Amino acid sequence: MALRILRIFAKIIAGFIGITLVLVVAFKWIPVPVTATMVLDENGITKDWESLDNIDRNLVSAVIAAEDSRFCEHYGFDAEAIEQAIEERLAGERERGGSTISQQTAKNVFLWQGGGFFRKGLEAWFTFWIETIWGKRRIMEVYLNVAETGIGTYGAEAGSQRYFGHSAARLSADEASRMAAALPSPKKRAVKSPGGWLARHGNTIERRIGTVRRDGLDACVYN
Repeated sequence: MALRILRIFAKIIAGFIGITLVLVVAFKWIPVPVTATMVLDENGITKDWESLDNIDRNLVSAVIAAEDSRFCEHYGFDAEAIEQAIEERLAGERERGGSTISQQTAKNVFLWQGGGFFRKGLEAWFTFWIETIWGKRRIMEVYLNVAETGIGTYGAEAGSQRYFGHSAARLSADEASRMAAALPSPKKRAVKSPGGWLARHGNTIERRIGTVRRDGLDACVYN
């Protein structure tokens, strides 16, 4: 009986690994058609997949400046950011996300929103594989196409059209910074005419775009 259970368990594990690799390899080349977050969004879905060639570099630099300055240095996990997030939580301070762009992409594409150790474990699994198989440029391209950029709005192109009335291919530094500032909470944070802390945060991100370019922090996406 125990041997039979082990065999069934082994088949489940093998099947999961096989499905994982098939999906990861497939999405290296083809656009992600839909995600669990999109399906569960009661506001509907507005999206328009675009090649990274058709997304302004300002947005790439802005999201790196805002969310993951070591994107080109780490292999999917930023130990320093995770440690800092834990320390802030223990100190009762404003929590800063410890997730990298790679982790967020893995979650957005293959999993669901929310926490829990089980989901975080799956997120780590998929993060390892997209880092290994996709590479940084593809990770950024997928991230900017599946990330929620507004209520019922997904991806850089749909967000740019919604907020600025033009293509993501010509986002100014200011526009890109406003979108990047809103990404962690797109249903609550205003992109157009933000005020208070959010406006200051957007201005900070805009200034950091120059640092990202100067220090080559987005070089892995374009080299």
